[in-house]
Amino acid sequence: ARQTRLESLMNCWQCKHTAVGTCRFCGRGVCENHAKQRPYILELLQNDGHTRALVVDDALHCGTCHPRPNPVPLPELD
Repeated sequence: ARQTRLESLMNCWQCKHTAVGTCRFCGRGVCENHAKQRPYILELLQNDGHTRALVVDDALHCGTCHPRPNPVPLPELD
């Protein structure tokens, strides 16, 4: 059977209604009722020993996932 455009859209992770976007942090679908906003670091810039960040202040967040505040060590990749 052939899917119509509406049948192929992503659903909200929380309520299963049609999502309006995906969480920038985990990729879950989010509807407009459950959409949150959170800062997202696009890039780190180092200049003269100082590190600055290029940040999007209102990136789409599902409100379910919890991005860690600190980097996670991955010694197996060293």
